[in-house]
Amino acid sequence: MRRRRFAKTLVIGAALVTVGLGYAVLVPNGAAGADGPQSDQIDAGRRLFAVGCSSCHGMHAEGGTNGQGRIAGPSLIGVGAAAVDFQVSTGRMPAAQTNAQVPQKTPVYTEQEIAELAAYVASLAPGPAIPATDEYDVSKATQSEIVRGGELFRTNCTACHNFAGRGGALPNGRYAPSLMATTPRNMYQAMLTGPQQMPVFSDSVLLPEDKRAIIAYIVALQHADDPGGFGLGRLGPVSEGLWGWLVGIGLLVVVAVWIGAKVPRIRRR
Repeated sequence: MRRRRFAKTLVIGAALVTVGLGYAVLVPNGAAGADGPQSDQIDAGRRLFAVGCSSCHGMHAEGGTNGQGRIAGPSLIGVGAAAVDFQVSTGRMPAAQTNAQVPQKTPVYTEQEIAELAAYVASLAPGPAIPATDEYDVSKATQSEIVRGGELFRTNCTACHNFAGRGGALPNGRYAPSLMATTPRNMYQAMLTGPQQMPVFSDSVLLPEDKRAIIAYIVALQHADDPGGFGLGRLGPVSEGLWGWLVGIGLLVVVAVWIGAKVPRIRRR
């Protein structure tokens, strides 16, 4: 019985050694070319993160405080590459100061450095990946897709961004930014990650084709002409009515004053 058990153990051990040796011999030859550059990119991102991001987000992206118990930067573990690409490519990160809203500004990092930072954060834990080009490319969107995107946008987005995508005010000093200068890639990433106060529109909430339709509608708004020549922010009857009152009534007052100045006064005897 002991010999049989020993023989079984020996056979299993030999099989494991054989499989391990085969993997070590065959796999590195095919995978070294793929893993090497990715590992270098992650290492470069780690160095950039330590210099430019760790003061707020912690050395290992675990989040940090400002020394007074207040959160200086949230944890980035699990946010994914898409969140990093959105925040850094729009210049929102690194933030100059922690206000209620971090505004968009000129990016600090190059495209290569942004890709390195995104690769490093993505290596920490699974999260939304940077979408492929065909996921947000709307250059061949049909009119029906644009119309459908408008319906989805008015249902899900106008409460904050208004129906023309020009943005709007929110409570506590926050605001929904205008979408008139936002790229399709960043629109898709914003829906995936929910930056700042924006909710996350995952694929279970909005299908990928729904996201693409919304992007097609916004791009159509970005290139739409104003038939009247002056869009007035495309805010609808409120701005148009206010313009009518200010200009129309204002002109009437000016005309009335001018007429009054021209009429000769009747002198009393």
